[in-house]
Amino acid sequence: MEKIKLNVLGLSYNHSNSGAYALVLAEEEGERRIPIIIGGVEAQAIAIQLEGLTPPRPLTHDLFVSFATAFNIKVEEVFIYKLKDGIFYSELSCFDYTTKNKVRIDSRTSDAVALALRFHVPIYTSKEIIERAGIILDIENSSSPKPEETESTLNDLINSPEDTGSIDFTEFTMEELKKELQNAVGNEDYELASKIRDEIKRRGK
Repeated sequence: MEKIKLNVLGLSYNHSNSGAYALVLAEEEGERRIPIIIGGVEAQAIAIQLEGLTPPRPLTHDLFVSFATAFNIKVEEVFIYKLKDGIFYSELSCFDYTTKNKVRIDSRTSDAVALALRFHVPIYTSKEIIERAGIILDIENSSSPKPEETESTLNDLINSPEDTGSIDFTEFTMEELKKELQNAVGNEDYELASKIRDEIKRRGK
């Protein structure tokens, strides 16, 4: 079976389904994109890793990584192998370095992607799925979505319509921002931490 390598392009708020987000995977050697609807909790788990934030206590996916590492097991790749009734099915390919056994574990795609990011391993799908679910963005057509509207960043996840609180960080000094970032992570307020990190990155450009 021919495998197509995918990269995590970003996350965006799904306006048609309140509380849900779209995980966008991009074909590495092509222009097709696969949007996958996931929940807010799963989106946050992926966003935290994409943003490089370190929680003070391990989240569920971090615990999985620590557990697997302690028993000398490593996830080697993620494979999105089936699409049925709009649901993507994935599996983790694991290797036990103690017994030298390979094991495949069924997983929700959102969890599989969150773990792939933490184990720094590739994500694949089949040619059939990329042909069925892949979309090509015609960015030259004025009626088509602009790249920034589809290839979203963490900011799309945080600044959703449900986010009524708005903090203006422009008056903060860089030192104050870094201190507030540490406080937010320490309080496990990852939405606020992500906003502060975005402001720090914006100033660094």
